[in-house]
Amino acid sequence: MSQSKREQVVSHLRYVRQELREMHQGVLEDGLLPEGGEIRGVMAQMEALLELLEGKTAKKHKPD
Repeated sequence: MSQSKREQVVSHLRYVRQELREMHQGVLEDGLLPEGGEIRGVMAQMEALLELLEGKTAKKHKPD
C-alpha cells in the first residue's frame, strides 16, 4: 500500500473512531441514541474507506 493511501486510510479510521466515540458517549451519559443522519454519515465514511482499500467503487445498497 502506498504511503499516500495509507495516510488516507489512517485519516478515515481516526474520523470514524472519533464519531463512534461521541455516539457511545451520548448513549452512556444521556441514554440517547444517535440520530439516523449521524449513523448514515459514519456508514458513508466506512464505505469510503472500503472503496479506498479495495481500489474500486463498492456496490451501493438500496434502502429497505
